Amino acid sequence: MLIFDAPDGTRLAYRRVGGDGEPLVVLPGGPMHAAAYLGDLGGLSAHHPLVLLDPRGTGDSAVPREPATYRCDRQVGDVEALRAHLGIERLSLVAHSAGATLALLYAARHPDRVGRLVLIAPSPRPVGLEITDADRREVAQRRRGEPWFPDAFAAFERVWAGRAADDDWAAIAPFSYGRWDAARAERASQAGHRNPEATAGYYGEGAFAPEAVRSALGRLRAPVLLIAGEHDVGLPPGRAAEYAGLFARGELAVQPGAGHFPWLDDPGWLSETIAAALRADPAG
Repeated sequence: MLIFDAPDGTRLAYRRVGGDGEPLVVLPGGPMHAAAYLGDLGGLSAHHPLVLLDPRGTGDSAVPREPATYRCDRQVGDVEALRAHLGIERLSLVAHSAGATLALLYAARHPDRVGRLVLIAPSPRPVGLEITDADRREVAQRRRGEPWFPDAFAAFERVWAGRAADDDWAAIAPFSYGRWDAARAERASQAGHRNPEATAGYYGEGAFAPEAVRSALGRLRAPVLLIAGEHDVGLPPGRAAEYAGLFARGELAVQPGAGHFPWLDDPGWLSETIAAALRADPAG
């Protein structure tokens, strides 16, 4: 574990994995999940060293004095402090799910400090991209041949109808994974690695205006690789293409057979796809 100080004095922790050289800085999702669940992103550390940040109040990072600083826009300063601590002029940022919100807000505020963005199953919220029930239903229906489908799809129907019970949210979990048989143990092992108070505050009122974020990202000069899972109901491939189109230099890669956690489904495909993109444009 390595540590540095956030602008408000909160001690933040990160883990460095891989060899020497300028690292990729990795922001976890959740929101506000400790970075341990990412592993090394399917072996990506064999291609590039990784710096995996535990957001404030998660993992080995300290709990801040002010809970209001859990709001995602107020964590932009944490990423900038990490950049300065590492002595990197321009960051290559890799972000998963809700962590992509923080990455995009950082890019909007500090465009000249971003060399490259890699967004893995990014949340559509910061750019106001609507994912409809019909979008999710189309993706979910492709899984009809899987043994867990009847119960999971029935739970999804109750969610869409607005009458979901607490158990229904757990029942739809298989739709987040390309290989539910292999993901069950991983999902269970990560229980409790999220800070509920931080999760509740991350998307607090006033955190961002999607129109302003879209405008800033449209002017971003850095190349952006957006990776979507073929089976991800959170960001179906069709909507992912629309998302990638918001960037001046956006590129979409759809991982076959993958869900919302693609390094669990085909780690080699994910790590090689990211490494190939970085080789094609290493400096951004």
